[in-house]
Amino acid sequence: MNQAEKINLLLQKHTAQFASVVNFDATEEKVISLDFTSKNLELSAEIINDIDLFCEYIIQKLAQKNAKYGIGGYMEHRTVYARSQHFDAKDEPRRLHLGVDIWAKALTPVYAFMDATIHSFAFNNHYGDYGATIILEHQLEEEIFYSLYGHLSLKNLAGLTKGQEIKKGFQFCDFGIPEENGHWPPHLHFQLMTDMENYEGDYPGVGKLSEMAQWFAKIPDANLLLNELV
Repeated sequence: MNQAEKINLLLQKHTAQFASVVNFDATEEKVISLDFTSKNLELSAEIINDIDLFCEYIIQKLAQKNAKYGIGGYMEHRTVYARSQHFDAKDEPRRLHLGVDIWAKALTPVYAFMDATIHSFAFNNHYGDYGATIILEHQLEEEIFYSLYGHLSLKNLAGLTKGQEIKKGFQFCDFGIPEENGHWPPHLHFQLMTDMENYEGDYPGVGKLSEMAQWFAKIPDANLLLNELV
């Protein structure tokens, strides 16, 4: 059993103990799945390369279903990353999405699902990158793992310190606007990692499709913490 599988089992075991990552009332509110693969023929190059059109596309998809959130993306092979050279490589472009995206309005609050300390944070200010980013460190039973929150508001980084305690249920960040979130429509990139591998304030959120098996061994399934949404 690899480390990601161990964390997945622990998350399933303790699922009743976790707080919600975002506010959602399943009795009154709706969520829809959003597809960013080549199967989605609506999502043209014109849309994904124009931030205003891309934002409007997300707004319209949510409005059509009267949904509060759009969600999806764990280990999804996405053509949308062709919009940024940030994901290009000589041998193989990165197109495999490693986290779960939650799409909603800018300034949507984000909460700690369990007690944590701040591992690191950074403003990854490249076109298509995370923008404002916070990484938390957690311990569940004897296992250490990490959660990454990307595409945040830049103000969320003010006053943070490494090792700072974050209590379960505390709102510590929110969804950023395109100018602060890597030039994406407002959303949260939520990802789990078993090892930070010396990264600080950053960790790959998109990998190579040919390396999927390696990523599955290192990236637990963040959907396990979003039970009310998925």
